[in-house]
This record gives sequence, structure tokens and C-alpha cells, in this order.
Amino acid sequence: MDPWISESSVSIADRALAQIEALVGVSTPSGDVKGAQEAQAIVASLLPDGAQVEHLPCSSPDHAPDFCARITGTGTRRILLLGHLDTVVAHDAHRPLQPDPDNADVMYGSGTVDMKGGDVLALGVLTALARRPELHAEVALLLVVDEEWRVGPFTHVERFAHFDACLCFEAGELDPDRNDAIIVKRKAAGTVEVLAHGRSSHSGAAPDAGINALLALATAAQKIAAEHDPHGPDHLTAVPTVIRAGDAFNVVPGEGRLIADTRADSLDAFARVIDAVPEELPSGARLTTRLQREWPGMDSRATTADLLEQASTLLGRPVIGAQRGGASDASHFASAIPLTVDGLGPRGGAAHNPGEFVRVSSLKSRAEVALAVALAALHG
Repeated sequence: MDPWISESSVSIADRALAQIEALVGVSTPSGDVKGAQEAQAIVASLLPDGAQVEHLPCSSPDHAPDFCARITGTGTRRILLLGHLDTVVAHDAHRPLQPDPDNADVMYGSGTVDMKGGDVLALGVLTALARRPELHAEVALLLVVDEEWRVGPFTHVERFAHFDACLCFEAGELDPDRNDAIIVKRKAAGTVEVLAHGRSSHSGAAPDAGINALLALATAAQKIAAEHDPHGPDHLTAVPTVIRAGDAFNVVPGEGRLIADTRADSLDAFARVIDAVPEELPSGARLTTRLQREWPGMDSRATTADLLEQASTLLGRPVIGAQRGGASDASHFASAIPLTVDGLGPRGGAAHNPGEFVRVSSLKSRAEVALAVALAALHG
């Protein structure tokens, strides 16, 4: 293993758990300005000397600004380290960092693996590279606060389009042979919204005078689910996830809303999900369907082949390119920065769930991988 990687990874791992504890200790659901600002203040306190901090307008309105820290050097190449500080966990369900009493390798906590553990490793890479200014012209750390529930366009691509590489620190993984893997291909993602327009009436005195929006949404959910075809040519998944209708037990619901999560190899596949939902039902209910949230796919397999080979040589063990179904902001940057990889964070599990955890043993090994990939990207 390259000596700088070996030495730097130990330093990163020694600090990582305490830094994760500090970040996870702050509840940061998407859209919460105070939590985002507090988390950013923690990150700012951990930056290397000389780092310049900039607060960038968030892609989503009514959010705190996004956080960007930069270091400059005397080299020629620029890399972007990418993460997010927001979680899907509401304040009342937030869980600070807690050990598993039966497994010393497991630490539970909201956002441990998605993705405050990754943010900490990205911060460690930034700090390590600050000591090697000859390796780079610029290294930027971008931490956004709306990744988990952004419905509008992502606004930061143009600002960093001239960078040579983008390294995203979503959760890491192992391949089936237990080799360290990073993500070089992701599916496109879309959030389908269906609004049902019916007519309210008293469900006891005049049940047939109403047009039931809830039943209309149930029909829409079945139409969407019928398009689910994960083994088909587009590997399309279509999963209804949220349905809301009605305000009282004795009123026929006149309005309602359905959300479905769709994933596929390309955004084009989502059109048939939209087309599957009729505009009007025999009951008289009207349905308005739209793709509310679009994330492009990412396929960096060809452009990152040499990067993986160089990183493997520096690391002294294989680094494997892998695929993942979930979306991330790396997909947005991949359209402008061909050398884009993801999954550089620590290993863990149960993201978006109460039992979310990070594996302590992975902090050093994944720091090694991240440093090797960063060094390979800077070597070009």
C-alpha cells in the first residue's frame, strides 16, 4: 500500500467515530434550517487550516444554504468531494449514536451510513490532501442539505463542471468476493405523483352522492404497480409508497394524493408509468399524474476503468466497480464530470430505518479506498 494512504487512513479512522458522533448528534431532516446550520458549524470546526468556506444557495427553496469548503494547491487537477447532511428522519424519531450491546462493530444512529459517516470520510480526505498541496490545484467539499427530498433541478453542476473528478461518499460496500467496491453505475430515479379529484359527501347520509378519491388512488396504485418489471429491458421498478386521502371517518374523501417511487436504467422508462394511469375513471374521479422528481442515471464504467486499476495498485488490493439501484447526487455530476464515482463512504446498513448503523471496522478500510481513488484521480 502507498505509504501516504496507509498513514493518512489511520489518522482519519482515529478521528472518524468522534466526528460521526458529533454530526449524528444533530437532527437534520431535509428542510430543517436550524439543524442544517448546526451540522455545518460542526463541519467547519473540523476543516484543515487554510480551507475557504462558501455557502451556496440550495437547490430547494426555504432550505439552509449548502456548504462548500475549498483548499488550493500547486498541482493541476481539481476534484470534488460530495455528500449531504440531511436525513429522512423526523426530529421525534431521531436517534443519536449508540453502540450495539452485542456487537462492538456496530454503531446505531440516524444518518450514520446515509450519509454522515461518508461526510466524515470526505472531510478526512480533504484534510489529508491539504497536507499535500503539490498533488492538486483545488479540492472542494460540497455538502448539500436537500438530497433526501429535492423535487426541483439540482443547481450545482455548472459550478463544478470544469473539475477533473467527482467522488461521492454514499455508503460503501463489498462485492460477493469480499473485495472493496465503489459505485460506477446507478439507475435513474423518478417520483410519480398522482392527484385524485373526486367529490365529498356524507358517507352515511349520502354515500353515493360522493366520488371517492381514495378508491381512485387505489386504482392508480394498481396501474402503477402493474408496470413493475425489474427483470425487463429497462429494469424498471414501480412501487407505490405513500397514499393520503380523507380528513374524517364519515366523509367520502374528495381529494387525495399518491406517491410512487420508480427506478430504471434511463428516465425514458418512466413515461409508460405515467401513461398507465388514466385521466378519468368510470366513477367520475379525475387523476392528474406527473413525474415530480427526476434523477438521471449514471454509467461511469468505461471512463473509470483506468481509475480503478490505478487505485487498486496504490491500495495493494482490488477496488471493484459495482452497480446500485438507489439515486444520489453523483448522478447529476456524471453528466458533466465523466470521472465520477460513488459509494466511497463506510459500510453499514438499514439506511432510512430506525436501525440504521455504521460498521466501525470499515472506517479505516474505506478511508484507504477513498484516499486511493482520490490519489488516482489526481494522477490522471
